[in-house]
Amino acid sequence: MKMGNLKFQYVVEADKEEPGHCIPGGCAIACVVNSEIGAVLAVVRRNVRWGGRYIPDDDQLEHSLVQSLKTLRRKIFSWDNQWHTIDPCIYLQPFLNVIQSDEIGAPITGVALSSVYKILTLGILDPNIVHVRQAMHLVVDAVTGCKFEVTDPASEEVVLMKILQVLLACMRCEASIFLNNQHVCTIVYTCFRIVHQSGTKGELLQRIARTTMHELIRCIFSRLPYIQRTEKLSSDGGSEGSLPAASAVNDGTSDEAVNDMQQIMREPYGVPCMVEVFHFLCSLLNIVEQMDMSPRSNWTEFDEDVPLFALGLINSAIELAGYAIKQHPKLLALIQDDLFHNLMKFGMSMSLLILSMVCNIILNLYLHLRTELKLQLEAFFSCLSWRLTHSRHGSVSYQQHEVLMEALLDFCKQKTFMAEMYTNFDCDISFSNVFEDLANLLSKSAFPVNSPLSSMHVLALEGLVAVVEGLAERTCNALPIKETLLELDEHTPFWTVKCENYTDPNCWVEFVRQRKQLKRVLMTSADHFNRDPKKGLEFLQGMHILPDKVDPLSVAGFLRYAPQLDKNVVGDLLGSHDEFWVQVLHEFARTFNFQDMNLDTALRLFLETFRLPGESQKIQRVLEAFSERYYEQSPQILANKDAALVLSYSIILLNTDQHNMQVKKKMTEEDFIRNNRRINDGNDLPREILSELYHSICKNEIRMSPVEGAGFAELTSSHWISLLHKSQCATPFITYDSRPFLDHDMFAILSSPTLAALSVVYDHAEHEDQYQICIDGFLAVAKVSASHRFEEVLDDLVVSLCKFTTLLSPTQPEELILTFTDDTKAMMATVTVFTIANTYGDSIRTGWRSILECIVTLHKLGLVPALVDHDSTGENEISSGFMPGKPVKSLTSASHVPAKSVATPPMSLGLMSRVSRLLSFDAEETSLEPNEEEVEARQRAHETVQKCQINSIFAESKFLQPISLTHLVQALIWVSSKSQKGKYSYHENEDASVFCLDLLITITLYNRDRIVLIWPSLHEHIASIVQSNAMPSALVARAVFGLLHLCRRLLPYKENLADDLLRSMQLILKLDARVADAYCEHITQEVTDLVKSNAGCIRSQMGWRTITSLLSITARHPEASEVGFEALAFVMSDGAHLSPDNCTLFIDASRHFAESWVGPSERSIHALDLMAGCFTCLRRWELSQEIGEIWMRLVRGLKRVCLDRREEVRNHAVLSLQRCTMGCEGFYVPPLIWMQCFDEVMFTMLDDMLDIAQGPLSKDYRNMEGTLILAVKLSSKVFLQLVNDLSPTDSFPRLWLGILGRMEKYAKVKIRGKKSEKLQELIPELLKNTLLVMKTKGVLVKLCGATGSDSLWELTWPLVDNIAPSLRSEVFPDQEPENQQKDTARPSSPGSGTGSIHS
Repeated sequence: MKMGNLKFQYVVEADKEEPGHCIPGGCAIACVVNSEIGAVLAVVRRNVRWGGRYIPDDDQLEHSLVQSLKTLRRKIFSWDNQWHTIDPCIYLQPFLNVIQSDEIGAPITGVALSSVYKILTLGILDPNIVHVRQAMHLVVDAVTGCKFEVTDPASEEVVLMKILQVLLACMRCEASIFLNNQHVCTIVYTCFRIVHQSGTKGELLQRIARTTMHELIRCIFSRLPYIQRTEKLSSDGGSEGSLPAASAVNDGTSDEAVNDMQQIMREPYGVPCMVEVFHFLCSLLNIVEQMDMSPRSNWTEFDEDVPLFALGLINSAIELAGYAIKQHPKLLALIQDDLFHNLMKFGMSMSLLILSMVCNIILNLYLHLRTELKLQLEAFFSCLSWRLTHSRHGSVSYQQHEVLMEALLDFCKQKTFMAEMYTNFDCDISFSNVFEDLANLLSKSAFPVNSPLSSMHVLALEGLVAVVEGLAERTCNALPIKETLLELDEHTPFWTVKCENYTDPNCWVEFVRQRKQLKRVLMTSADHFNRDPKKGLEFLQGMHILPDKVDPLSVAGFLRYAPQLDKNVVGDLLGSHDEFWVQVLHEFARTFNFQDMNLDTALRLFLETFRLPGESQKIQRVLEAFSERYYEQSPQILANKDAALVLSYSIILLNTDQHNMQVKKKMTEEDFIRNNRRINDGNDLPREILSELYHSICKNEIRMSPVEGAGFAELTSSHWISLLHKSQCATPFITYDSRPFLDHDMFAILSSPTLAALSVVYDHAEHEDQYQICIDGFLAVAKVSASHRFEEVLDDLVVSLCKFTTLLSPTQPEELILTFTDDTKAMMATVTVFTIANTYGDSIRTGWRSILECIVTLHKLGLVPALVDHDSTGENEISSGFMPGKPVKSLTSASHVPAKSVATPPMSLGLMSRVSRLLSFDAEETSLEPNEEEVEARQRAHETVQKCQINSIFAESKFLQPISLTHLVQALIWVSSKSQKGKYSYHENEDASVFCLDLLITITLYNRDRIVLIWPSLHEHIASIVQSNAMPSALVARAVFGLLHLCRRLLPYKENLADDLLRSMQLILKLDARVADAYCEHITQEVTDLVKSNAGCIRSQMGWRTITSLLSITARHPEASEVGFEALAFVMSDGAHLSPDNCTLFIDASRHFAESWVGPSERSIHALDLMAGCFTCLRRWELSQEIGEIWMRLVRGLKRVCLDRREEVRNHAVLSLQRCTMGCEGFYVPPLIWMQCFDEVMFTMLDDMLDIAQGPLSKDYRNMEGTLILAVKLSSKVFLQLVNDLSPTDSFPRLWLGILGRMEKYAKVKIRGKKSEKLQELIPELLKNTLLVMKTKGVLVKLCGATGSDSLWELTWPLVDNIAPSLRSEVFPDQEPENQQKDTARPSSPGSGTGSIHS
């Protein structure tokens, strides 16, 4: 029981100033001591032996122990408040005398120990009081030397427990700082002896003793972090706390060493006692060797208690000392050598408790001292990997396998563990690939091969997940340093290349990455070399590992430092008699440093690098090279290299003799010494050296070659010695921080096995906690893949997860939703895959296909929420809102409204078709009555889908990288095409395709700023839909209206893409007639909305041609014509959007509406007005060359409408034509175009009207006579208006004859068999008026000298006479007879002002 630390204060002055206020501190101490004296005396008096020794007549018979107690009792109250000046030895000595007396029984000793314990725990021994140092020494000496008479076992156990209490109290009290190193060591040894004795005692004593030992170790080593490093012995070549006795023996200064040792042990306790205690604890582990037992022996036949107890104490020491150990070289050396060597041995133990404790200790060592234990850690993890790998072959039990796997998991949970393994070992050519071995081990151990999932598989998977999560956490920090590739353009000895600074990431990251690449090259080279050394050397030259001209030094360096070389091949080559290889052998020997090394140790290191050949001549050559090198570096003892050679031979022979089972009679030490007489240049070597060599070889065999099949199981002392010497020249251990320096390289190795293991375990898992482990792993892999740009890994991950969702299985929707909601694994996988899609969509490529397939399936189940897109003004619009018609209920859910929504065209349906539809609707209604189970299932499914945030995938697509966005679009197109050939019914497949198209359109709208990336694929997809469907369907409708919707929304924002958008609308013109007819009204409405909202954005002729083509088609559609004409009128009414580029297009479109019989005549008249309104625009444009062509297009169009059967339309067309021909004063029309107008418009119109009036169709034309009158008047007026401009042209006579000829025909026309009186009256008047105008303007005159039938005068009168013979005399009454005309014509001159046709 641990008592509270009650403090007594020495308040002398306070007691004087305030008497009676409280019991003074001195009085309290006196009372305590007095009560303890009384307790001891009471026990003494109760004892029969001691109580009967008092005789009143002889005071001298009272024992001195009793007298000392009584004497102390008489003094204590006289000291009052002077206790801080009293020597503690005075009041402690009587109790200590009792403890040290061998005459006292156990009960009395126990009470005395209790008294000392009370004094210690109450804090009476304050560090500030006098002589406290001597008092503490007395207490320790007395208690550790406690003697008592054993009366009964129970009393003995009590005394032992009291001793443990007092010793622990000594270490815990404040005055413990005055203890020296020797006292602390004595305390530990005493406690351990009690622990050892307690094995035969009661259970309570055993537990208390062990607990006390642990507390002592904790108390001692907890001080280490506060002890400053000293350099007391540095001047002597030692370090602080070192014990120089061993080294002093060889120098003949043993007495001085012993004195130094004693002096150190008398100093206040610190590192030296910790070194001694730690060495003592390590020595407890050697019990295996002392008992000549293998650690792999059956521990049920051996007491594992001592090593397990020692390991526990060592673990406590390391936990408390922590990082401070590296500041104290002697203590660190113990850990590096003795402790770790024993840990490696016990790492092969069959005991679960020892195995677990070893793993815990090494974990603590890794956390605190990994920078000082690089090679030791490599050895441990190689051993661990070997044991776990060979556990499948029965060498390790399941429980042991589990302990080792749990230990590996603990390491993997350290965030930088694997990164440091990769950096320090995998990227160093001198070490094995620890990271790769552990990663492969974990991944393979996670696979449940032909067996159900066990805890072992889960542990391995947790390790993998922990490693990947460590990578994932570092992705949030700074980006890795730029990667540089290894360049092997010229030869450089790779073993000489060093890193400038292992603490600066800017230096070591690039260096270790290149070393890893070099290591791969060297391993490949070693493989070639092992198979054929000659070809291997050629390969090395080609890789620039060796120079073009091979020299012995470079080959020796390769053989010495290259990894994974076959030691048999190396040994044979080094033993070769070829001169080149002899030189290589000597250069190879020079790569070793044997400075200050024993011969057997040097030989072990040398033979560790290759297998010694079997031929004696080869052995001779190898040992000669070794001896020469050893003598060069260690000439102190050996006289020459021959002595080294002979002694080396002798060691080889001794090794064979001692460790070859076939040798029955073993060589003794005397035999060995005798065999080596006079080898040192005729003198004997010191016997001590030979004896040491003999025992070293006998104890630790020099392995000439690895044991077949032993693997790492045989970590011999020879190997360990080699490891320790190798550690002296090893590169520093690089520690990681939170930046992902080499994470990219690590993940390249780790990704595939990790993903495979996660998938397999998730497939076999049956519990939700196992699911969650896998999900955490999937998310971590996704994060690292996205951060380090492993797109293929992320795609594989997405595909794997999508398979687990069950959404890709060919199950009917009704069954699938029940299966989905009953499968926790499927729902967790679904949420995970969409979480990845939302978070790391930038890095997804082909994985979008699987994601979209899942979305389509969820849509078929009625679980996907409505998609919303946003325009630039912030207005929300349901993506299916541009679709006409009413939505059709889904076949799977009464509450779900799928994207399919088609306006049913007004087509007739057969009786059977209507009946089948009716029956299907009835069946649908009955199937939509879900039971309670289905309702609950759907509710769970909805909750799961809400967690998926599917909408965010498309809403946030505007932030995707271009390549990911492209893959998303292509995946949607692929899924849409696949849905059309899917496994469901036609309506479900079509609905899925429509849904995919909706998503495409939604994505396009969200990414309008990057429409260039999407548009080609989208346009191609829509075109394929439009051109491959000959009947109306939801998919075609969505394609058409989606296209129009996109054009309407995107035109204001994408001027550079306007032509492509409008050109795409030409797809509508390619629709099958039945499809176009079904959706014509809605198409027209969309086009109208587009024109009204974006007319200003349409600037190209091609764009307007597309618009007018679509509008023209609607002119003859009953439902669409009104809306189409509305769009036409919007553009043409004020002419704001008309231009020379589109004017002719709108003229033609208006003509179509004017000619259309669909709709009232007023609309046709309005269309004519719009056409005529274009004439006003022509007058504003100053483009003379183009105006003539546009004007001709206009009058041609009006001419065609002039032949319309409807009287009001026909007449209005003639009047509109008159408006467009009579009002040309504002712009110039060339005579040639006027001539063309008369030929193609006026004359053609008059001729066509005449044919109609006289033909069989005249009965269909009401009041044709009035139209003829208007037409003939129009031609006459236009002619008169242009007579001045056209009369000078060569074509004027032909024009004039054309006018006269039409007048002649119109004068004689018969309408419905009767001559027209109106025309008969009108034609002469028009002709007379025309003649008078021509006469007035001097166009029609009879010129003097003009004879012949081709003159205008001569050509005119025959035709005029046929119409009205009297007109000649009326118009030209003053004409003279023909014979007088010559005279009267002479005075006339061409310049008289009347003009002529020739002028």
